[in-house]
Amino acid sequence: MSVAYLNGEYQNLEQATVPVLDRGFLFGDGVYEVIPVYAGKPFRFSNHIKRLHKSLSAILMSFELPESEWLGICEELIARNEFDNASIYLQVTRGSYIDRHHDIPALDTPTVFAMISPLPPVQKDWQVADIKSYSVITEEDIRWQRCDIKAITLLANCMLKQKALESGADDTILVRNNEASEATSSNLFIVRDGVIITPPLSEHLLAGVTREFILALAKQHEIPYEERPIPEHELELADEVWLTSSTKEIRPVIRVNGVTIGEGVAGPVWCRMYQYYQELKEQLYLGQISDEAVL
Repeated sequence: MSVAYLNGEYQNLEQATVPVLDRGFLFGDGVYEVIPVYAGKPFRFSNHIKRLHKSLSAILMSFELPESEWLGICEELIARNEFDNASIYLQVTRGSYIDRHHDIPALDTPTVFAMISPLPPVQKDWQVADIKSYSVITEEDIRWQRCDIKAITLLANCMLKQKALESGADDTILVRNNEASEATSSNLFIVRDGVIITPPLSEHLLAGVTREFILALAKQHEIPYEERPIPEHELELADEVWLTSSTKEIRPVIRVNGVTIGEGVAGPVWCRMYQYYQELKEQLYLGQISDEAVL
C-alpha cells in the first residue's frame, strides 16, 4: 500500500479522498505533472515544476508553491515508499466550494495531491528486443484548443487511446489540419535521412520535458534535428518514428496505420539516442553527475 500526499498530509493512497464538490471532480478544473525518479532523485525536476506553474497560470490560478516545497513533498514520498526508480504524479485542482457553478472563484482554495508509482530499474546492458515497440493509428484531433496546458481534462485523450486499442494498436497519433502533432500522452518524433524531426511548439501540443531533453541530447551529440510541421502522410514515409514521455522515455514505433516503418524494428538513430539516455541515467544512479548538471 503506497503512501500519497494530500493537502499537507501523508496517508495511504487508498484512504486519500477529496470532497465531491471539488472542481477537479466536477469540471476537470486542474492541472498535473509527471516526474520520473532515478536513483531516488527526481529527474529534470526544475523543468517539470516550471511547466506545472505555467499550466497553473494558464488556467488563471494564482497558487504557486516554491520549488523547494515541491521538492520536499517529492523527497518525502520517495523516502516513505522506498522507491529507487519511480514516477511522481502531482495534481493541483482549483479546490472545493459550497456550490457548483461555472464561474471561476475569486480566491483559490487548491487541492494538492501527489502519488508515486514504481518504474523499472535502470537498464545497463539493454537489448533492442527488451524495449516495447509501438504500433499506432492516426485520428483527427478532437481535443480542445489549449493542448499546451497539462490539464486533467483528458477524456478526449482516453477516447482516442481506446480507439487505438480496439483496432489492435498501442496508441493514436493526433492530426489537425492534416499535420501530425503528438500522441495521446506522448510527443512525436520522426527520422528522415538521419535528421530528427519533431513538430514545433504551439497551443496544439504539450511542451514535453522529455522532448526538450531529446533535442538537447541530439545537439550535444551533433545529430541534426529540425522543429517543423509533419504532414500526416510523412509518417508512413519516415525511416523511424518515436514517441517520448517522462515514463515511456523514447519508444520506437514500427507500424503506422498498418504500414511498416523502416525495417520494422527500432532504427539506428533511435538506438543511439536511447543509449545516450540510459548512460545518463546510469551516471545519475551511480552519483557521478547531478540532475542539475544534465544538459
